[in-house]
Amino acid sequence: MWWNRILVGSICIAILSSCDLFKIKTEEDPEDAIVASVGKINLHASDIDFIKKDNQSELDSAELVNRYIQSWIKKQLMIKEASKNMTLDEAEINRKLLDYRYALIVYEFEKAHVEKVLDRNVSLDEIEGYYNKHKENFALKEIIVRTNFLKLEKALPQKRQIERLLNSNRENDQMELKDLAIRYANNYFIEDSTWIKFDDIILNTPLVQNTNHVQLLKNNRIINVDDDTYSYYFKILEYRLQDQVPPLEFVRDEISKIIVNKRRVEHAEKLQREVYNKALENNEFRIYD
Repeated sequence: MWWNRILVGSICIAILSSCDLFKIKTEEDPEDAIVASVGKINLHASDIDFIKKDNQSELDSAELVNRYIQSWIKKQLMIKEASKNMTLDEAEINRKLLDYRYALIVYEFEKAHVEKVLDRNVSLDEIEGYYNKHKENFALKEIIVRTNFLKLEKALPQKRQIERLLNSNRENDQMELKDLAIRYANNYFIEDSTWIKFDDIILNTPLVQNTNHVQLLKNNRIINVDDDTYSYYFKILEYRLQDQVPPLEFVRDEISKIIVNKRRVEHAEKLQREVYNKALENNEFRIYD
């Protein structure tokens, strides 16, 4: 899979950077300051330039540089200790490093090609088609709800009005409820069409103490709980329980990413076939019996 290639690439980069066995420079630049050393192995300022270039914040860069230097020192010390305590097969190590180098080259080439041709636009028809074909793959691991939520001060005079509006389904009343939530609620969530994890919406409310969320949702359309200072209201519009299939809206972004990643893999495989077939036509390789 594409992500496996990314993982391999990351591992290769870590190995190459730690061992200092691949160097473009053949002699040291006297103006290239040494920032750390272990024995005769030096880490130069130019070796960590990429950290500063990739980070705009000086504080972040300084912290990352320090972490990189510490990591580099630890790896060099481990290499030094390993060299003293075990017999190393230099030929085998060099062969593996060469394999890693070629894997990195191929990875960078494939990545550049795929990013150039990749279409990230995913239509609703594609998303719906994938959802209908793979519904069971999206079985929920947690409860999700569509809900109206308000956190109000217990002494608020408008509480009774808000309670009445919560029990109403009239469109005008829903608009008035949103207006009151904006004006008086300490916290609120009035998004009728948005699905959210139930554990997220009840966070920092007394409902976290309730251990039977399934029974709570099945038996109550309006849930009201209090603590010493606030009243919390939940109007449950709809819910899905664990192991049930979520609505398309809840997994739409996830499916879009899956489809784009599948395209990445397909483009990479297509590139490999094209390179192979072109070489085959031009007699660029030979297999011997």
